[in-house]
Amino acid sequence: MNDMPLNRYVGQPLKRREDFKLLTGKGRYVDDVRLPGLLYMAVLRSPHAHADIKHVNLEPARSAAGVRLAVSGRELVGKLGPIVPNWIIPGTKVPFRPVVATDRVRFVGECVAVVVAETLAEAYDALDLIEVAYEALPSVTDEEAAIQEHAPQLHDNVPNNVTTIYKVRGGDYEKAAREADHVISLRVINNRLIPTCMETRSIVATPEPDDTLTVYIGSQVPHMHRRWIAETIGFPEHQLRIVAPDIGGGFGAKMHLYPEDLLCPHLARELGAPVKWWETRSESHQSTSHGRAHTENLEIAFKNDGVVLGLRVETLGNVGAYLSNMASGGPTANTIHFGTGTYRIENYEAISRVVVTNTVPVDAYRGYGRPEGAYIAERAIDAVARHLDLDQVEVRRRNFIQQAEFPYRPYGSHAVMYDSGNYQGLLEKALAAFDYEGRRKEQNELRAKGAYRGIGVAAYTHMCGMAPSRRLSLMGFDRGGWESARVSVDSSGRVTIFSGSMSQGHGHLTSLSQIAADVLQIPIENIDVVQGDTRQVQAGHGTFNSRSMAVGGSSVHVSSLRVVDKAKKIAAGLLEVDEKDVAYLAGVFSVPGTDIKPVTFAAVARMAYLGHKLPHNVAPGLDETVFYDPTGMGSPSGVHLAYVEVDPETGIVDILDYVAVDDVGTLVNPLLAAGQIHGGVVQGIAQAIYEEVSYDPDNGQLLTGSLLDYAVPRAEHVPNIRSVFQVTPSPTNPIGVKGIGESGSIAAPPCMVHAVLDALSPFGIKHLDMPLTPPRVWAAVRDARNGATR
Repeated sequence: MNDMPLNRYVGQPLKRREDFKLLTGKGRYVDDVRLPGLLYMAVLRSPHAHADIKHVNLEPARSAAGVRLAVSGRELVGKLGPIVPNWIIPGTKVPFRPVVATDRVRFVGECVAVVVAETLAEAYDALDLIEVAYEALPSVTDEEAAIQEHAPQLHDNVPNNVTTIYKVRGGDYEKAAREADHVISLRVINNRLIPTCMETRSIVATPEPDDTLTVYIGSQVPHMHRRWIAETIGFPEHQLRIVAPDIGGGFGAKMHLYPEDLLCPHLARELGAPVKWWETRSESHQSTSHGRAHTENLEIAFKNDGVVLGLRVETLGNVGAYLSNMASGGPTANTIHFGTGTYRIENYEAISRVVVTNTVPVDAYRGYGRPEGAYIAERAIDAVARHLDLDQVEVRRRNFIQQAEFPYRPYGSHAVMYDSGNYQGLLEKALAAFDYEGRRKEQNELRAKGAYRGIGVAAYTHMCGMAPSRRLSLMGFDRGGWESARVSVDSSGRVTIFSGSMSQGHGHLTSLSQIAADVLQIPIENIDVVQGDTRQVQAGHGTFNSRSMAVGGSSVHVSSLRVVDKAKKIAAGLLEVDEKDVAYLAGVFSVPGTDIKPVTFAAVARMAYLGHKLPHNVAPGLDETVFYDPTGMGSPSGVHLAYVEVDPETGIVDILDYVAVDDVGTLVNPLLAAGQIHGGVVQGIAQAIYEEVSYDPDNGQLLTGSLLDYAVPRAEHVPNIRSVFQVTPSPTNPIGVKGIGESGSIAAPPCMVHAVLDALSPFGIKHLDMPLTPPRVWAAVRDARNGATR
């Protein structure tokens, strides 16, 4: 065992080791891949939301300059596809999704034909020559409209456009409603979002001389992409190599299987040459998966003192035209399981319907379901406080799950268990950092002068680090819950970690090295990390669901422990003592209380490969691989507060302060942890105030098809986010960490909405739907002044 506490590097705010390369322009992204004979692929996309394809004439494109190939969907039938989701909730009706549309298109942007040419300009020019005859059909883009009796039907095997119905129940809601002093209803919307990564999707596929195939792709899940691509194009998995180089953001969007991911490898094999596809920003808006797109109807039963007795939820999750990779699980298990949030609401009844519409498919986007679940809980608590005219903080105090109740199963659930937490402690720490009482006093003084400031509060918890494997299979999730790590020590004592996790800016090279350095007790500079290459890394499930440290980090920890255990055996042989007499500290093996000369870690590593003095039953080498499968998921939690000022004459929301207090278990690197919180909060603020995908309800056209029409916040719109941590170690993994990557995006949307509603409370405004854009806020104030209620 390791004789030194895990704290020399873990817990230290080390700067990211990988940043120098990126900041000096030495990063390597997919678009930087240049290969001899490279060809370029371009995709013709449907201009219709719903239409039958009557005819596709490719001949003018095929005869164009530089064109090497042009194909339609019908020519690809039987050669590749269909695209199959890998999370299928039991009972789900799965619509057939071709790689390229054959007889019908179902959203604006769906692939209709493909061209490969010698230059990108020639490929785009050829697209303009393709002649397609369509017969337009009625379309539907709204989830509530899609389930109406006479709505257009997208798929023959999906009646009423509902693929999945999922129910959760605990206690007796009807009894709670009868015993309540109040029962109120609330309809809330989680607006549709576009994951706006700095780097759009791109892919290069190249046949190799040994009949293998190498694919360069910005993937959060390289080994998963290898399996999906191999299965869908009919190519041996062991002959397919996936390389994920540097990635300019993922947020969930780069963990799905897209048509282009399949077309490039397939056409590269057909042509015997490397083929590259790069996504324009407008293509990204109409082909990369969207996020959120939920409508929830809530019914809340509560007492006069603000104690919530019961909650009823009906969710409609709009998943677009097809079921993408994880689409059936987001609006169902990931959302309504967490609808009671951090509160002791024992009587809970929820039903979720997954709905297809003539829109871009919707899939995982930072938090996937957990922001929607937290929004349900937080908007319900806030509605109770406003209805009773009670302080929003006090209502939370009265309903919080208490620290002594952990591990806690909300509403008696068999599927959900919060492993640890201290919500009251988070709240008190947040209130102190925010100066809640002082801000309330200031708010009241300014209102008397005509300035409208508001305070928003939001609490959250969820489960993350998808695991264990056996549990996932029961939910129809076709992935394992483990993560792998190989810790390899060479003969000089230098260490390389081969991790199945995949960084997209997370700082894995730094944080995984910190974990290993503490266990191995060597300088962090002596550790390298390899990720993103299926030929080098043994196996993996990648990075999503805030699992990199809890699962990937734990696998590094356990592998490193095994390396130290074996090194001790080898050191015992060198020292000619029993292994139990050997101590290990700061990279040196010694025999305390004796004058035996110690040996260094490097000397032991050298002997491991020489093999001259190895104990019996100890094989040469110092190299350990672990597939770590946690016993359960961790439950991060937090309380966030925002302070805003709203100008009722313009509707502009100015964010004055934001405090985030989060419990993510053991902090591997506080600097990186704060960065994760900051990034998530900014994305949550963006959803609350700026971002919204819009479709024309009459013809299904995407109205926010570029960054000219789709607003994302700039630096000037982001406040100084003050991040504070509380540590409650998780018992589900050996280093006690909980996920962190999604926390900010879960807490920020309700926090911001509550702050704006608090600022507008003098006008009698009790509800607004995101995003709280200036026109929407201004209209609410105007209507309130004219006597309307919200």
